[in-house]
Amino acid sequence: MEATLTLPGSKSYTHRALVAAALAQGESILSNALQAEDTELTAQALVRLGAGIRWQETAIWVQGTGGRWAPVTDPLHLGNSGTSMRFLTALTALGQGKYVLTGSDRLCQRPMGELLEALGQLGVSAVSERGDGCPPVLVQGGLSGGRARLSGAISSQYLSALLFIGPLAPQGAEIEITGELVSRPYVDLTLEVLRDFGISYYREGYRYFQLPGGQRYLPQDYEIEADASNASYFWAAAALTGGRVTITNLSLDSCQGDVDFLAVLARMGCHLSTSPAGLTVAGGPLRGIEVNMANMPDLVPTLAVAAAFAQGDTVITGVSHLRHKESDRLAAVAAELGKMGVKARDTDDGLIITGGRPQGAQIETYQDHRLAMSFAVAGLKVPGVVIRDSDCVAKSFPDFWEYLEKLR
Repeated sequence: MEATLTLPGSKSYTHRALVAAALAQGESILSNALQAEDTELTAQALVRLGAGIRWQETAIWVQGTGGRWAPVTDPLHLGNSGTSMRFLTALTALGQGKYVLTGSDRLCQRPMGELLEALGQLGVSAVSERGDGCPPVLVQGGLSGGRARLSGAISSQYLSALLFIGPLAPQGAEIEITGELVSRPYVDLTLEVLRDFGISYYREGYRYFQLPGGQRYLPQDYEIEADASNASYFWAAAALTGGRVTITNLSLDSCQGDVDFLAVLARMGCHLSTSPAGLTVAGGPLRGIEVNMANMPDLVPTLAVAAAFAQGDTVITGVSHLRHKESDRLAAVAAELGKMGVKARDTDDGLIITGGRPQGAQIETYQDHRLAMSFAVAGLKVPGVVIRDSDCVAKSFPDFWEYLEKLR
């Protein structure tokens, strides 16, 4: 197998660029943006808040509001998008009046308490309607600013959400992280987008962030690179089959933490190369490794599937927060690998997988897009892999099956 692919834009960058462009005063153009369920949910909510948004193929025209939101009487429904929920909860603090944010049954089980508490410290009334720290949430607009504290142990999206609104707070914002921040590269993406849209800030590592108040977002023509999370499935396909896959629109200079998956595959036995054509993975015999995936949590299912075909044990650590994703990803991955005859168990903060000879099986996706795409890669190596509810990939990569077919 040998393939060269140009992938759709990054979901993480698209979310963030949509937010920054909607907060700017004037028109921005976002090129190579990802049109998927999650990014459309963010865009739809921003439109209801007063932004003008128009999609044209892979470009988005955004007419920003300068951070002045329209009142919204009906709830903002954010489907199963955790990113949309965390970001919009903070963004509505810039508005006037009350905003209700809700979503799917699974989204309404995902924790939000730490973000709501931090917003309270910045002068915002933000509460869980059921009192359990989960959506639906009720936000009373009227951000003043000040100092907030977060542990950072559950989601980096809480911090990113506060970083977006801090520059528009009259008093600005200071944010202190009291513990070990998970998913740090996603904060780097947020800070990169802030800088690109004209926002200044001061930071001390991942412990302290200061955002002077009274700033303005500036409209931009903004190009979005390929999604490194989605690239991982095709690089893993090369790893399993001994083939070669090149992704043309990504570089090692990317701020996306998931680009570091290339180094993980290299440790497992793959050969990597970079050229003007793109980033290439060539597969080889795979061996088990020990790896902390705290900075690449979304790629744990991809790595787990590759580990199923490796010789020896693969020990994954640092990802206890994966139990709060679209599914309990640790338990779900272990269960589905077990169906394929692979010895796998979830631990307090990860997985232990003993490679072997996986067999075909019917894979339950738990309506989790990353499980569907990861286990689909196994089907390139062994027959009889059936992915249930395969349409769930529309959450982040609607054209996934067409791209996977190109590898065949």
